[in-house]
Amino acid sequence: MSTPPAITIVQPNPDGSLPIPAPSAPSATEAAAAQLQQRAEALQEQLDGLQELLAKPLNEILADRDKALEAAAAWDAFGAMWVLSQRAMRRVAVDLAAQQGVSEAEVVARAMQHANAVLNSEDETLGGTIAPAQLAHIARHKPFLRKQFRQG
Repeated sequence: MSTPPAITIVQPNPDGSLPIPAPSAPSATEAAAAQLQQRAEALQEQLDGLQELLAKPLNEILADRDKALEAAAAWDAFGAMWVLSQRAMRRVAVDLAAQQGVSEAEVVARAMQHANAVLNSEDETLGGTIAPAQLAHIARHKPFLRKQFRQG
């Protein structure tokens, strides 16, 4: 049982208005009860989510998992292809630069300038070599990419 709130007698302000009393701080018991209530609600949300998942037939759960594994494998293969193509293009650039007396460091510096031009401009396409869909993808990841390509 909680105790009824105490009655407070207030004195009017000089202009005749009544001061608004400050709300009393919740007791330690009330604060603990509120925290327990919040925790119970959070746990109930988690339980509801798990029950929703477990209510699915097992074949649907496994199909979702299989789709996720297929998507992850496709992205992994794409990443490997991308890394290989980037390394091959770097090798070509370095070889061609060496034939012209340009150092590998200069090639890397130029590449960083181009990357930063794309990251810091809305209309840079590197001479049309970046398709609009690729620019949109880059735009979604600009904060991360700016950390990777900052000049230092």
